[in-house]
Amino acid sequence: MRIEANSLEKYLEQVPDEQKQAMNRLRQTILDNLPIGFKEEMSYGMIGYVVPHSIYPAGYHCEPKLPLPFINIASQKNFMALYHMGIYAEKEMLDWFTAEYQKHSKLKLDMGKSCIRFKKPNDIPFELIAELASKITTEKWIEIYESYIKPRK
Repeated sequence: MRIEANSLEKYLEQVPDEQKQAMNRLRQTILDNLPIGFKEEMSYGMIGYVVPHSIYPAGYHCEPKLPLPFINIASQKNFMALYHMGIYAEKEMLDWFTAEYQKHSKLKLDMGKSCIRFKKPNDIPFELIAELASKITTEKWIEIYESYIKPRK
């Protein structure tokens, strides 16, 4: 299931009822804890938190017209997902998150490179997500991005 929406409001309207409360809480948790400078917008068909062109004019190297992505959240058919590029780019961040996750959840971490999957809305560790969202400033994310992700010229 992929939600087709061109606005945050339309996206949230289409989230399945069983995920709606958790998606709204996840969104608010990120908004409440994200450092200044990130902007919420639709990004890659999901709710995204990006470094806008006003802060980082070069944009995303794969598509410079797009702002630099940082976090996305999505409603999928069988799970909710949180994509965090800092976990993908920084081994220290990944190590911290995986260690902390065990303190916040009895469940095994279901994770890809940057995708954290939550099969049950009640199993989302909101306090941990709040801390994760607050850990990297826009300036630090740009530094990490340019050091590790952006292709060298």
